[in-house]
Parts: sequence; structure tokens; C-alpha cells
Amino acid sequence: MRKKTSNGKCEQMAYRFYGIPSKQDAAQEDKTFGCCRYLWNRMLGDHNTLYSEIGEVPANTPADYKDLDECIWLNEVDSLALANVQLNLDSAFSRFFKKTARYPNFKSRKFAKKSYTTNAVYLKKKDGSICCNISLDPVSGLLKLPKHKDPVQLRLHRSIRPDGKLKSVTVTMESDGKRYYSILMEYPKQELTRDLDTDNAIGLDMSLPKLYVDSNGNTPDFPKPYRTMESKIKREQRKLSRKEKGSKNYEKQRIKLAKQHAKAKHLRNDVLHKLSCALTDRYDLIAIEDLDMSAIKRSLRFGKSASDNGWGMFTDMLSYKAKRKGKQLVKVDRWFPSSKTCSHCGHIHKELRLSDRIYLCPKCGHTMDRDQQAAQNIVKEAKRMLLNAAF
Repeated sequence: MRKKTSNGKCEQMAYRFYGIPSKQDAAQEDKTFGCCRYLWNRMLGDHNTLYSEIGEVPANTPADYKDLDECIWLNEVDSLALANVQLNLDSAFSRFFKKTARYPNFKSRKFAKKSYTTNAVYLKKKDGSICCNISLDPVSGLLKLPKHKDPVQLRLHRSIRPDGKLKSVTVTMESDGKRYYSILMEYPKQELTRDLDTDNAIGLDMSLPKLYVDSNGNTPDFPKPYRTMESKIKREQRKLSRKEKGSKNYEKQRIKLAKQHAKAKHLRNDVLHKLSCALTDRYDLIAIEDLDMSAIKRSLRFGKSASDNGWGMFTDMLSYKAKRKGKQLVKVDRWFPSSKTCSHCGHIHKELRLSDRIYLCPKCGHTMDRDQQAAQNIVKEAKRMLLNAAF
């Protein structure tokens, strides 16, 4: 469950569940994946061609392509899924012109993400009742989607918050063949009137072998999912390399390998969700560093370990969960010398090396674990930033 967006009066939350559609509906979803990929590539190609030839951008819509004889098969899938393709392409161009993303790329048939989004449309009948093209039973877990013959059976591993309005559903098939359904709900925004207790605070210093070390010296029980399963993944990868591409045995082995990667990913997400939930429940103020994880992955051969930690996902979870619960997450500047500053006297030990795991202050002789001291300095800096912001 994740908070997505919010406005002045409403807030939106998404629930992601594993689902099992019928064979006929699964084939319909596969057809929709392909149509969305084709439409993206067709609209992007027409955009590039016309702009290079006449210097203008076409104002095409999915309806324009559905009228063409060579694209008549686009009428067999959900029209709202195709409409979202156009919106996603417009957003991609908008991010490119704002210089926050690269130019949109074509989607490969083999490696493209298999996903589409359909929106809920509410209509008022003559008798005054409201009907919707999407229906969800929060008790039985039956989800009815457009162009589906039968409802999809969802595995509701958690309850859905009541009194919400269904906005959209995103269907995703992962590389291991499992299908997931992300249900976006809209709720009236709840005003939180609680006061923050800045003394009930904790600082977290990112640690590659342990995820983090907090200001109390504690470390979480983080399983390192990829490292734990690395030997199995290597073995399955070796078997895959010996198969002939395109054969049935190759596809069977590819699914076995994908299941191992999916297991590691789901285990990581589960642990990070539980840790972020526990921290935001217990503390009013959580302080972390605003790290550049891309630079850390590129330096000192930390790429695999940093990716296995999932620190970026963890900070995102802390951010939206703290906001939802009325707590405060403060990000300290990445150039703040948290590891080199003595938490006892404030001296900055500029000669401290990365290999020095115990901090020994050359001025006052204070000795402490390097990461714990960094966490204590981070939470002190966060409190100072909040105090300055208040004035």
C-alpha cells in the first residue's frame, strides 16, 4: 500500500495485489500489452518523422489510428488503456523538455515492460444510480475490468481502506509470468493536528552491509536478498546460457531464473516496508542524508551491494509514510561532514579514511563506532535545520 499523489481535498493510495485471471482474460491482457507497445512506437515514430520533415508535431490521438485499415485490431482492446499511452508519451516529452529525463525511446517487443492502465468511468443512470466500468469486491477480492469476460481473483493480503473512490487499475505482468493489479483509490484528506516531539527523534546513517546504523547504535536484521540468493541465480543463469534461444527449454529456464530474481525483489520490498513502517510508527522525527545513490553505485565497486540494499526505495517509503502519519522526515545535505565530525567536541577529523570504522577524535580522544556517530550528527543537524526554519 503506497500513497501516490494528493491535492488540497483528496489523497490517493494504491494497493497492489497478485491476481489470477482466466486463460481467456489473460490472453486479452497480453493483447492489450502488445497494442499499447505498438501504439507508443507508432505515435513516437510519427512524431519524429513529421517533426524532421515539416518541423511540426502531429496532434494524433488513439482514435485516429483505430480508424486506419492496418490498425483496425486496436479496437479489440480497452480504449482507455490506449488513451493512457498517449498521456504517458506526452508526459515523457514534457519531462524531456524540462531536462529532467532523456528523449523517449522505442519499446522493444522482447524487453518492454508489460503493463497498461485503465481508468474508472462513472455514469449516472436514469434511475439516479451510479455505475462504473470497473468493480471491486473488497471482501471476496473479485475485480471486474473492461474487456474481461470473468472477474479476476485477487489475493488480498491486506484490507482495503473503506469509503474510497476507485480511480484506476494498472495491470502488470512481471518477467516470471505472475500478474499484479495496482488499484488506485481516492479518499478525503484527513487533517492531522498532532504536534511533533523533536526529542522523539532518530538519525539513520546508510550502511552497505547493514542497510543503516541508527543514532542509538542499533542495526536492522536485513537479509541482503540478492547476496543470499546469488549462488542460485548464478546456477540458473549458467543453465540458461546453455539453452538454445527461442526453444521451449530456453523459455522454461528463463522463467526459473526470473522467479529467483522476483523472489529476491519481493523479499527486499517486504523487509523495507516493515522497517519503514516501524520507524514512522515509533518516531516523530527521522533524519537521513540526501545521498547520491547513482554516484555511490559507480564508485568503489559498490554497485551490487548498493542495489541490494535498496536505500533509495527505503527513503521513498519513509517519505510518504511519515507524511501520511503526520511525522517529519528531514534530509541533511550530502556534503555535511557527518562521519568526520566528533559528536563530543565538534572537531572535524579531515584525515579520517573510509577504512577507519572506529572514530578516534585526535582532539578530545572520544571513541565511537563511525556509523553510529554519523547518525548522531545527522539527527543533531536535522534538529538545527528545523529550529532555523521555525524562525
